[in-house]
Amino acid sequence: MRIVDSRGTDAIATVFVGDLGEGRLVEFVESVQPPIPREQKWVLIISVLHGCPVGCPICDAGDTYGGRLSVNELLAQIDFLVHRRYPDGCVPVEKLKIQFARMGEPALNPAVLDVIERLPERYEAPGLIPSISTIAPAGANPFFDRLLGIKRDHFADGRFQLQFSIHSSDSAWRDRLIPMAKWSFEEIARYGERLHQSGDRKITLNFALAEGVPIDSSVLRDCFDPAGFLIKITPINPTLRAQSAGLRSFVDARDPGRIYEELVALEDAGFEVLLSIGEVEENQIGSNCGQFVSRLRERSAGICDLPEVGYGYWRSNAPT
Repeated sequence: MRIVDSRGTDAIATVFVGDLGEGRLVEFVESVQPPIPREQKWVLIISVLHGCPVGCPICDAGDTYGGRLSVNELLAQIDFLVHRRYPDGCVPVEKLKIQFARMGEPALNPAVLDVIERLPERYEAPGLIPSISTIAPAGANPFFDRLLGIKRDHFADGRFQLQFSIHSSDSAWRDRLIPMAKWSFEEIARYGERLHQSGDRKITLNFALAEGVPIDSSVLRDCFDPAGFLIKITPINPTLRAQSAGLRSFVDARDPGRIYEELVALEDAGFEVLLSIGEVEENQIGSNCGQFVSRLRERSAGICDLPEVGYGYWRSNAPT
C-alpha cells in the first residue's frame, strides 16, 4: 500500500488515503479525543471495502464499488497507523479502539472477522477494543453467527463494541436512508440478546439524524431493551451525497448545548442517550467518509480541488 495523501492534525485526527494498486484508493483515520491524551485513548478507523454497494444518501463511500478488501489490505491500514507511532507493535494505550467503520459495510466482508481474530497476536495491545459498525444487511447471518464466537472467545467483558446504524425509527425512512435489504428491528434485538453478556458494553443504535426524520421513543422501546442497547445521535455529515439529496442535519454541531425534546423522550423511555458531536477544529479538516477519496478522484480528473474548509465527524460516527 502506498500513501498518496493525508490531511489533519496529530492533536485531533488525520485521514490517510492509501493506493492498494491499480488506482484502488481507501481511506483510514487515526484520532484522539481532547483533552484525553493518546496514551489513554487512541482510535483507528479503517475501510473494509473498495467503496460500498449500499449507496446510503448520507455517505460518499457509495459513489463506486470495487469489491472486498483482503485480509492483507485490511491489515496494511492498521499496520501503517500502529507502526507509524509504535514501530515495535507494542501499543501501551489504555483504550485502543480499532473501528471497522470507514468506507464499506463490514458484514459484507468475512475478512473483517479474520482480521479481528488475528489482532491479539499481531499487536501487544492490552487495551485493544475492536468495533464494528453495521447496517445489518440481510443474508449476513453467517458473518454475525461467527462474530458471536469470536467475541466470546477473545473479547468478552467489555472489550468489544457493536453498533447498528439505523437512522430512523420509521421503516420507510430507514429504507430511504439505507437502500439495501437489512434486518428488521426485531432481528437486531434478538441478535443483541445473543451477543450481550454481563460485563459487556451496551450495543449502540446509531442515528445520523436528518431534519424531518422520525425517531419515536415508543417504537424503539417496544423493540429494544435499554439494559442492552443505548441510543447514539450524531450529526448528518455534509457529504456531497447528503447535500445532493437535500438532507440537513437535525443536530446543530455549532450548538452542542442545545436540548432536543426527542432525546429527552428517549431518556424518559429508559435509554442511555449519547449526543456525539466532534471537535470544532476537527470539523475544519475537510473530509467525511468517502469524501476525501471522491475529491481526489475529481482532482486527478481535473474537475475540482480539495476544499480548504469542511466538516467532519469521524469520531462522532463511531461507537464510544
